[in-house]
Amino acid sequence: MLPASASPFFYWLALALRGQVTFMSTATIHQYAPKTAGKAPEVPIRHMDFKFDAKDLDTTFFKDTEFATAYFQALSIFLTFGEELVIDTARYHRQFLKDPVLKQRVTALIGQEAIHSKMHDEFNDTLAEHRYPVALYRFLADNVFEYGFKKLPNRMQLSLMAGIEHFTAVLAEYMMKNEAVFYETGDEKQRALWMWHMLEESEHKDIAYDVYETLSGNYPLRVSGFALAAFTIMFLVPLGGAAIPVYRKPTKLLSLRFWKDVKTSLVFLAGPKEGVYGSTVKHILDYMRRDFHPNDHDTTAYLEYYKEKLLNPKTGLLSPYLVKEFVPKLRA
Repeated sequence: MLPASASPFFYWLALALRGQVTFMSTATIHQYAPKTAGKAPEVPIRHMDFKFDAKDLDTTFFKDTEFATAYFQALSIFLTFGEELVIDTARYHRQFLKDPVLKQRVTALIGQEAIHSKMHDEFNDTLAEHRYPVALYRFLADNVFEYGFKKLPNRMQLSLMAGIEHFTAVLAEYMMKNEAVFYETGDEKQRALWMWHMLEESEHKDIAYDVYETLSGNYPLRVSGFALAAFTIMFLVPLGGAAIPVYRKPTKLLSLRFWKDVKTSLVFLAGPKEGVYGSTVKHILDYMRRDFHPNDHDTTAYLEYYKEKLLNPKTGLLSPYLVKEFVPKLRA
């Protein structure tokens, strides 16, 4: 038994995994009013078709760096499994919700994540044609999720879902604030993929959290789910990304140019001023506040800007790839 004198965080995590944290049944709704109650914007489901072509792939997509770009390529591979966990968890817990608007929004979340998974799978197939370890990473991720995360109690999976969605919301907001990053490459389809994903992650950033708070609200368990999400996104994915350049060409380890690229990439990813995660640490850790809500970080203006820029029927970046768009029906 872990002593209570140990780090409170790990103590909570151990209890949560053992099912010893006091936690209401997922069928029992406690008193929680989402900050979006009565004014929640509709979340559409967009069917996309990017028709990826391996010959167009830019392997230095992110700021003309191979090492930093490899992080996002690894993220693309692993996130398809994260999307599936979110889909399964959201679908299971939807039945316990009483609010028809929240249920409708959960259906939209499921739809968006399903298309994300499909499009990234197609993109990952093009990575495989460039000697990326796609098959290996799919095998590893499948085992981590199938025999690890998906074996957790439903309440823990719900917490993990909320934690994952927090990280994707942080990443989406970073991308929204750094639009120029997308235009440092000629790879139009990869640009469109990430900008579309960025838009939709921000559109639905509060849904998983509202479901968690509605059906649980248990703070220690929420922190535990955040920890598992952080372990995946801040450790497993970077580890996979770091191995990609060497896997593709082992002799890079002997190249001074490669190590310069690594140094530059680490600044782009972890630098405190403009790094993807280094500059967003406060936002990431804000999740630890007891009264946290995703909409405390208002991205409304960014969403309006990017919807016009990306979805304008005549000039939108996504227009050539958008097949159809619809909002799920509101059901009692």
